[in-house]
Amino acid sequence: MIESKSPFRGQGYDFIFAGAGCAALSIVMRMIKSGKLADKKILLIDKEPKTKNDRTWCFWEKENGFFDEIVYKKWGNLSFLSDDFSGTMDISPYQYKMIRGIDLYNYCFSEITKNKNIDIVYGKVTSIICDRGGVTIDIDNVTHQFDHATVFNSFPKHNDENDSNSKKEINLLQHFKGWIIETPHAAFEPGKAIFMDFRVQQSRGTTFAYVLPFSETKALVEYTLFTKDILKDEEYEYELKMYLKDFLNVAEYKIIDEEFGVIPMTTKKFDFYTGYMYYIGTAGGQTKASSGYTFQFIQKQAQVITEHLIKNKPLTEIRFTPGRFRFYDKILLDVLHNKRATGKDIFTILFKKNKPQQVLKFLDNESSLKEELKIISSLPTFPFLKAALKQL
Repeated sequence: MIESKSPFRGQGYDFIFAGAGCAALSIVMRMIKSGKLADKKILLIDKEPKTKNDRTWCFWEKENGFFDEIVYKKWGNLSFLSDDFSGTMDISPYQYKMIRGIDLYNYCFSEITKNKNIDIVYGKVTSIICDRGGVTIDIDNVTHQFDHATVFNSFPKHNDENDSNSKKEINLLQHFKGWIIETPHAAFEPGKAIFMDFRVQQSRGTTFAYVLPFSETKALVEYTLFTKDILKDEEYEYELKMYLKDFLNVAEYKIIDEEFGVIPMTTKKFDFYTGYMYYIGTAGGQTKASSGYTFQFIQKQAQVITEHLIKNKPLTEIRFTPGRFRFYDKILLDVLHNKRATGKDIFTILFKKNKPQQVLKFLDNESSLKEELKIISSLPTFPFLKAALKQL
């Protein structure tokens, strides 16, 4: 039961989502669309209403996806650029897609608010404790007691610094700053995106730019690094200015929006179920450690969870990622962290020696062992073998 002065309606919930970001919304929307869980009471808790375009998600897929109607832009051709290899790749049957955060939020919440079985409460969650007796959640330093519910948590667990396993983990960050710019004259090819441009200087570590054109005069231009530490804001801005000038030959432009983000790239093992709750999204290990891509892994997780709920199957039976893919990610992070090879060289070899469709399939954790061996054999043997032996 919820305490008497609680802001929540009703007497109990079947499902509680701590955090109402991409992972929670992807599950809840599938619940709604299925029509099979309309009798279940759902609670969504988030810090504040989502009224800002705070991020963009990019991903690739072959067919129309669950959120295809809000895809902002699609590209069928991707450019890879480096000093040693450059080319434009037709990635069919894949398409590279972009969804804006604000479009996802508006789409999902417009549907969610039509459902009387779903409550939304805003406030800062400072503690969640689940046990056999129920659920205790502190929101804005007020404690609320709930009857037993299935809890999905999007907030990451804090590492214990004294834990011996945590000291062995490799932790890098994918951090980036991007500008959406408009130019007075045609400067971009709308049908072709720059997927990775490694021609930028590499003194800080693995560094690349990418360009997602929306029209001939409007594009998202992003500067990205895989390193341990983030930069000062003026450093990102300087590099963006230099990239526009030196590589895109764009001198005149207006910045109409910008974004900044940090994505963990870690060998840490994420638990799906622990402490009587289920961890979803990045908190549940759905960010690919070696690339930072998240959106499609969240969608796969959301689909499997919803299917299990509809069939009333235990969620604890779910296994998301075959262990070999996590091992591959750990090897690559070891190579980058210990500077056994540069990210620029690794990705250049991947796209130079393999078909882009096979690389994308591999990065999506959907390749077969035979396909993986072909890709792995194209990479430099010594640094990867040394990293593999260390991780073993």
